[in-house]
Amino acid sequence: MTAYIRKAAVIGSGTMGSGIAALLAGVGVQVVLLDLPAQDTQPGDPPERRNALVLGNLDALKKSRPAQLFHPADADLIIPGNLDDDLDCLRDADWIIEVIVERLEPKQQLMARLEDVRQPGAIVSTNTSGLSINAIAEGRSDDFQRHFMGTHFFNPPRYLKLLELIPHEKTDPALLDFMARYATDVLGKGVVITKDTPNFIANRFISMSGTFGVNYALDHGYTVEEVDNLTGPLIGRPKTATFRLNDLVGTDVMVHVNSNLYPAIPDDESREVLNHPDSRPLLQHMLDQGWLGNKRGQGFYKRVNTPEGKDFWPLNLQTLDYEPPAKVRFESVGQHRKIEDAGARIKAMVNADDRAGVYLWHLHAFYLTYAARRLGEIADDIPSVDRANRWGFNHALGPFEIWDALGVEETILRFEADGYAVPQWVKDMVSSGHPTFYQRDEHGVLSGVYDPGEGAYAPLARDPKAIVIDDLRAAGKTVESNAGASILDMGDGVALLEFHAKANAIDDDIIKMGWRALERLDSDFDALVAGNQGEHFSAGANIFLIAMLAQAQQWDQIRAITRELQDLFQALRRAPRPVVTAPFGMALGGGAEFAMAGARAVAHAELYTGLVEIGVGLLPAGSGCKEMLRRNINPVMQTPNADVLPHLQRVFENLALAKVSESAKQARDMGFLTAADRIVLNRDHLLAEAKREALHLAGSYTPLPPQKVWAAGRDGLAALRIGVYSMVEAGYATEHDALIANKIAYVLCGGDLSEPGWVPEEYILDLERDAFVELCKEPKSLERIAHMLQYNKPLRN
Repeated sequence: MTAYIRKAAVIGSGTMGSGIAALLAGVGVQVVLLDLPAQDTQPGDPPERRNALVLGNLDALKKSRPAQLFHPADADLIIPGNLDDDLDCLRDADWIIEVIVERLEPKQQLMARLEDVRQPGAIVSTNTSGLSINAIAEGRSDDFQRHFMGTHFFNPPRYLKLLELIPHEKTDPALLDFMARYATDVLGKGVVITKDTPNFIANRFISMSGTFGVNYALDHGYTVEEVDNLTGPLIGRPKTATFRLNDLVGTDVMVHVNSNLYPAIPDDESREVLNHPDSRPLLQHMLDQGWLGNKRGQGFYKRVNTPEGKDFWPLNLQTLDYEPPAKVRFESVGQHRKIEDAGARIKAMVNADDRAGVYLWHLHAFYLTYAARRLGEIADDIPSVDRANRWGFNHALGPFEIWDALGVEETILRFEADGYAVPQWVKDMVSSGHPTFYQRDEHGVLSGVYDPGEGAYAPLARDPKAIVIDDLRAAGKTVESNAGASILDMGDGVALLEFHAKANAIDDDIIKMGWRALERLDSDFDALVAGNQGEHFSAGANIFLIAMLAQAQQWDQIRAITRELQDLFQALRRAPRPVVTAPFGMALGGGAEFAMAGARAVAHAELYTGLVEIGVGLLPAGSGCKEMLRRNINPVMQTPNADVLPHLQRVFENLALAKVSESAKQARDMGFLTAADRIVLNRDHLLAEAKREALHLAGSYTPLPPQKVWAAGRDGLAALRIGVYSMVEAGYATEHDALIANKIAYVLCGGDLSEPGWVPEEYILDLERDAFVELCKEPKSLERIAHMLQYNKPLRN
């Protein structure tokens, strides 16, 4: 079918509804946001009074942190209204999303009203975490039901990848396909098609396995801190782990969800997990005391102000008193926590014979066997269950992926001996010569997945727009490699310069491989992409090396390293064939400079970039100062009689205040991205889109010639220095902040030139380098570097 979404409507302006509206506005869709009219108002009252509920929620949306809007201007696409006066605004909406109270009757009543106003063919979806999709649309027309489905976004919608699509029994399959493509390609979501069962996939699992984890702790005397120490990054899960996650969600929400789920799953053999004799009174006590989690300042943890600052005291699950935090140590955790591969690390932990290993064995025994028992009920295929758990909760691996890592055959007997029932289909799979749930080809690349209905492996559906670096490596596409970086062949004449150092900090290995990539680009390839698939693009340059050289007073070597970095970035920018960078996540300091070192950038929407060197007592010296001038000041000064100062001030503040973008859209505003650079919402598609951009440029590429940049000279420098002085006098900056800021100002203005004018790029690069070396000689700068290396946060001294 042919469909499009130009205008949408969201009904319900609470946290979830306004977040969905923000996501849609972020991709350029106009959104009507409706809610109930304000109490004690009448039709005809001024809109600001009548729409007070929506306007208040929009105001909260604009102030939320982390930001829900990609850019403040996105809010201009959101049109507020109320359900009594403005329902007609939905008549030309292409997609109407209901996000009201989680009760069946109000949702059914709203659907009846929507049927009267929606245009034929308009998509209607309900955002519910567990109510029956078929029941919500009961009694509606055939056309309505064919265009109706569940769209279960996860909160916050901007950041969490999972979107569960739940078709109505009459949903048009072509419409479902369109929505899956739209959500994946445009909204950047990981889409899973689920069955219309209570809590669908992800919430069913988090309710059951999360509650089991609490129950096991109560039954066997594990503390809140012990469980959270074991169930976070150690097993490939976020730092919120178990009890911190419950505090984030809210005790009241946890109780409400479990209470609703229990009667809804009478045939689930494990549902008594939700009715545990110890956890029920514990949670009820917490509700009675108002210990609802983060929103009340206490739940399983309590915020406590101490002389040393804010602290979090855990709840003693036996005495129900809060106690000072204690160090948690398990021998097996110390032994295995540094195993890099998540599956291998989990396997080592569940086989440990201390209390940590016992807890994690039973947690996984329940989780994995429960997943196998639910297959066919909540989803028909294994990847949907794994993806829902990974994408919905930021887990490294889903249950079937973990089971493969543990070894399916070798765990079955132990699971069953400990009372965890393994369904017959898993035993049949192993006995019929299929040892794993997932199949890999001769290169080790995932190629198939077990289909219990067929009793055989079926081809694994892959996203055609996703390029996986591990697959390239497994297929022998590595051209060259060292400890910090690699060059890989992406196909079609495009090479990939991949970083894989710790935190992708730019070191000598990455610099060397950058030069080799340029040599290969000149001889073997038509274009180059610079990117990776780590947690972040790059946390910056290797400041440990700088600290060591500074301690040894090796100033010439620091100068040489800085010059080498500048030369590499200039060479990438001026390469005879196009270089496209693909930044995402954190791209800080040298990472920001690398992201700007191409002919184009194709950036992920979640890009947090900035030249933050002042935090370690330094300034940008890998061409960052020069590049910010070239990008932000040069275009302004092409206009006769232009006033450079406001634009120069903005660039200076970005560097001197270590400002970091909250999105790629903001990075464009700040001058780190240009109008020609592209923004992609789906992180999985980033490298493929960067490759596509590189091929597009390669067709008729003209290398960037050497340029000059505008230097404001001593008048601009004086203006910036006045600002620095004012910050110190007002107590907003230390004397050392001022020292660094004044050096940044000196570089940005081209020194104290008597007249403003155009200067060669190399002139600014020389100033960058000199100022960088001077700051390396400052004891307070070395203190900042040491503090960052030890505590991973900046020092104000």
